[in-house]
Amino acid sequence: MENGETPGVEDVSVLDTWKRLESDPTAVLVDVRTRAEWAFVGVPDLSRINREVVLIEWQTFPDNRIAADFTERLEAALAARGAEKSTEIFFLCRSGGRSRMAAEAMTAAGFRRCRNVKEGFEGPLDSGHHRSQIAGWKFSGLDWVQG
Repeated sequence: MENGETPGVEDVSVLDTWKRLESDPTAVLVDVRTRAEWAFVGVPDLSRINREVVLIEWQTFPDNRIAADFTERLEAALAARGAEKSTEIFFLCRSGGRSRMAAEAMTAAGFRRCRNVKEGFEGPLDSGHHRSQIAGWKFSGLDWVQG
């Protein structure tokens, strides 16, 4: 691949994601959770680095079907921000599953630098079945706002 990139989706921690977003003004964060999650759980806040998160559902709520037009809608949103197929794009969901699928779909669509934020916004469940207690964007103390 060009620029020394290897095929496939790289898993990246939330802290590495933040560092890479800070250092690369062209990098993009895409939150693929549902509208309900954005409203009730919160969203990453990139205002400190003068950016906005791209909010686009991978699955629709409440039926949890994969959005058939996801790739097309995201391509349009990325193009509106001046992103190219070589732009580094970070995909975020609750805990890293949906974001990986979305990143793989965009890789298949020709985007060469798709990254999965492996810990997600809330991270995995802890022993008490709660999120945001052991890993994730919120747990790591990164900026976020309530939707």
